[in-house]
Amino acid sequence: MSNAIKETHFTFPEQVGFYKGKVRDVYIFEDQLVVVASDRISAFDVVLPRPIPFKGQVLNQIAASFLKATSSIVPNWVTATPDPNVTIGKRCEPFKVEMVIRGYLAGHAAREYKAGKRVLCGVTMPEGMRENDPFPEPIITPTTKASEGHDEDISREDILAKGIVSEADYVILEKYTRALFKKGQEMAREMGLILVDTKYEFGKYGDEILLIDEIHTPDSSRYFYADGYEENQEKGLPQKQLSKEFVRQWLIANGFQGKEGQSVPEMTDEIVESISDRYIELYENITGEKFIKAETGAIESRIEKSILAYLTK
Repeated sequence: MSNAIKETHFTFPEQVGFYKGKVRDVYIFEDQLVVVASDRISAFDVVLPRPIPFKGQVLNQIAASFLKATSSIVPNWVTATPDPNVTIGKRCEPFKVEMVIRGYLAGHAAREYKAGKRVLCGVTMPEGMRENDPFPEPIITPTTKASEGHDEDISREDILAKGIVSEADYVILEKYTRALFKKGQEMAREMGLILVDTKYEFGKYGDEILLIDEIHTPDSSRYFYADGYEENQEKGLPQKQLSKEFVRQWLIANGFQGKEGQSVPEMTDEIVESISDRYIELYENITGEKFIKAETGAIESRIEKSILAYLTK
């Protein structure tokens, strides 16, 4: 099995800080961030014990592709991708909300709907919907951005009332979210996919609002295959998904949903390899390009050299 990056511990000239996220190691500089996409994998807001080979490369390269493709619609933070696992960009002040947008009744929204709720994040969902039906119009269902633990649903009204985001800025976040989702759906259609739902994060660089973090990856988004969608809906069958949902379903089937007292099931070599293969499949289906595995013999050394070469050029 190939090597995988569980975590990195670099020290760079002029580095002023470090932050370890669920799956990313972020090296902080005065005016920029160096983000290493590790091979850690999380589900139900829990980091699983074993990293997945090539997962970081898959996510980093999908995000780089989509950020480049949408840069004319919404400005973003990226200045360089010097390594398959690394993105370097402007250091923004993040908004403390994630902008979740849903085109279909799936995932969390479907679970809430099944429980009898018809209002999600202050947005009313129509009666009579079946799981995976499209909404009449995409709905924005924000969450708080938790530094630890679970993100929480929040309404537009609460965001403004609590002063988490100013109304002037929030209007722009909504506009950017809808524009990005529209473009993402168009790009998905070209690949025979349906972009079901996704999330975006934004930050401020000076007075400018920029798109930050990854976009349209299988970790942050849910895709259905367009072929067979209508037939599956008519028959009440599950949709064939292109997302991290298969990891969640494996965990649920083995008695884990991130709740207190539950243990993560054993991640055998076979399970780890199968998840890696699925991520590579996701990459090729989403981008339409053959995945080229990066060198993993001395993976941390390769990443460190790439970053130093960029910082000292």
